[in-house]
Amino acid sequence: MRILITGAAGFLGSHLCDRLLADGHNIVGMDNFITGNPDNIAHLAGNERFQFIKCDISNYIFAPGKVDAILHFASPASPNPQSKAGYFNLPIQTMKAGALGTLNCLGIARREGSRFLLASTSEIYGDPEIHPQVESYVGNVDPIGERAVYDEAKRFAESLTMAYHRFHGVNTAIVRIFNTYGPRMDLEDGRALPNFLKQALLGQALTVYGTGSQTRSFCFVDDLINGIVKLLYSDEHLPVNIGNPIEMTILEFAEAINKVVGNAAGIRFIEDARSARDPQRRQPDISRAREILNWQPQVNLEEGIRRTIPFFKQKLGLA
Repeated sequence: MRILITGAAGFLGSHLCDRLLADGHNIVGMDNFITGNPDNIAHLAGNERFQFIKCDISNYIFAPGKVDAILHFASPASPNPQSKAGYFNLPIQTMKAGALGTLNCLGIARREGSRFLLASTSEIYGDPEIHPQVESYVGNVDPIGERAVYDEAKRFAESLTMAYHRFHGVNTAIVRIFNTYGPRMDLEDGRALPNFLKQALLGQALTVYGTGSQTRSFCFVDDLINGIVKLLYSDEHLPVNIGNPIEMTILEFAEAINKVVGNAAGIRFIEDARSARDPQRRQPDISRAREILNWQPQVNLEEGIRRTIPFFKQKLGLA
């Protein structure tokens, strides 16, 4: 196939480029580098089956030639208020990517008869009142809260995607992505893994906000990409959770990273408003992914951390 990937220079987009090229497809990657990193796709320069177009997909998309599939992964995603590339500091761009960017991609999919796959998120569940989260759960989201620019952009994108499927017959798919980690993450992302792993490799105490009792489920990037590709190749139209169903507290996650790295500096607890804003529990129910896609994660946490460490060492100048 000839596949268009928006957000191609991002953490997940760049891994998708690699995987789908390895599967034999031709890739057109798009990114405006607001949050994507050119280094993530630098190794693809000269690959005759990879074409890159720099553009802002919320303005206009021109993809010359036939497009068989579109994977829409363009959006700021970092929850770090201190990051210039985070959605707290790019609120309008985030909502445009979810609204106008999705609309533009769906327009191409309708015209070309393409399979369209939307990258959605576990954030659409908000601070969930049921646990674990199933796809039928409609969520608990504050539409005017600080995080809403990301949450609501994805919720609108899902609604728009299903409207195009129902009204125009577009061949659509929606993946709800839970916490993912691995090489090519932004070290200033603001999420738990980059914060903790960077501190551990530098021999510093790991900073845990609040008590560390809030929970997450961490999926290694290769597992996630495998699930997304399986969904792309399927006939499924309704949302599918892709993530690791093994739930752990943030404190347990920090302790696991210190153990793998061999960091003796320990953990320090800091009271911070973000611990109250963050969802307190997050765990995917992946029953549908198992049934429909025959997918479940294969990489355990210790192995995933070990496979992520070389990238972080290189970025920190420790390699």
